Amino acid sequence: MAISLKSLKRTTAVLPPRFLVYGPPGLGKTTFASEFPNPVYIQVEDGTPAGLEISTFGHLQSFAEVMEALYALANEEHDYQTVVIDSIDKLEPLVWAQTCADNRWDDIESPGYGKGYIAADAVWREFFTVINLLRNAGMAIVHIAHSAIDRFDDPQTTSYSRYDIRIHKRAMALFQDDCDAILFLNQDVTVKEKDAGFGKKEAKATGGGNRFIFTEGRPSFVAKNRYGFPEKILYRQGEGFAAIAPYLPGAAPAAQAAE
Repeated sequence: MAISLKSLKRTTAVLPPRFLVYGPPGLGKTTFASEFPNPVYIQVEDGTPAGLEISTFGHLQSFAEVMEALYALANEEHDYQTVVIDSIDKLEPLVWAQTCADNRWDDIESPGYGKGYIAADAVWREFFTVINLLRNAGMAIVHIAHSAIDRFDDPQTTSYSRYDIRIHKRAMALFQDDCDAILFLNQDVTVKEKDAGFGKKEAKATGGGNRFIFTEGRPSFVAKNRYGFPEKILYRQGEGFAAIAPYLPGAAPAAQAAE
């Protein structure tokens, strides 16, 4: 078919969202993911919050098992609407193990000079290929990850610490490229200074215990979104998806159902 300017047409993206939700342990990431429409879990870490009932293939312990579960969702009939990967920082060692098996290495550091992590990109891309097959078939994607506090060397100012996603920087870049939103779930914290005597100040962290979904990046953490979310959203258990759904293409009815 010949392509010309007459071939242009206007369209609106309506594909389901791809999320990465990360933060410190115990704040409700897995529970938040369970609030998405009819989720199924790809569990690569053992353990589920008490009282939370989920659909799961069980504890998957190899990259091959993860891919087998994803292909089952891609090829078999089902009514699941969201696939949850719990968690990608536990999936990463399985990706490394598969990379080592493919290359007959003892461990991911064997080839030296970071070459193992570069080779792991190919295995991660196999994963993303199937993830995006599911998305194109109409499933929303939720990747769960834990956070780590890392030193960040900012070329514009002095170095500082910030929350990062607890995976290798190469894998982090792949997820940042592939995801439509990276959400940071954490408590609100206010730091107050008080006089400690002798001309010194003492910093004390306080907070109301509220949990927030942060949607825009700051020097202290990574976040982004393509949906025009508010800068931060109060997270109440059972209401997290309802709070973000009105901003998602075609998801407003699901938000009303969740209320």
